[in-house]
Amino acid sequence: MKFRLFPQERAGLSILAQMAQQLVLGVHTLSEIFGAPLREYPALTAQIREREAESTELHYALLTHMRTSFISPLPREDIYALSRILHEAMETLDGAAELLAVYKIERIPLRASDQLEVIARQAELTVNAMNSLDDLDGLEDYWLEILRLAKRAERTHLVFSAELLQEHKPSTYVRHRDFANHLVEVTRGFRLLATRVGSIIVKES
Repeated sequence: MKFRLFPQERAGLSILAQMAQQLVLGVHTLSEIFGAPLREYPALTAQIREREAESTELHYALLTHMRTSFISPLPREDIYALSRILHEAMETLDGAAELLAVYKIERIPLRASDQLEVIARQAELTVNAMNSLDDLDGLEDYWLEILRLAKRAERTHLVFSAELLQEHKPSTYVRHRDFANHLVEVTRGFRLLATRVGSIIVKES
């Protein structure tokens, strides 16, 4: 299944990898928020907003590239789908940071850190995967590992939600629940991305 691409043919894959890297950077900044005092939230959330803006620009750059490129290493609809999923995951991560700032959530629960650890690992694996889309034989392990991490995230989310309900008053619970939901949605985005990669592997095999 291996095939060779000229550098210009890899431009779309490079953009996908750059989009995944924005998620890595966003996760790093969100982890800083977890340990920061409330007064630093606005500046840190602004950094994640910049990552989301960069992701948007990359997404549009990929669309332009696909319209003007005669040769595509993968079906255009697959490349577009991967770009869209990456962008939506970045938007959701940005939304999680915004919720922390708007709701003024301090004392981040340990379960949130567990979720962010999963997201960080998914993001790192995804950067490598997007850089390797011209060698689909090597991506099956990525596909399976992302799905395994997503299952772990779902279990953590269930426990997280139950603990929030037990430990907080209704108004506080709603704020934390919204944040927890955003975190798990990011992991679901990576699962959707990996599933799409899996479908590409099956189609191209």
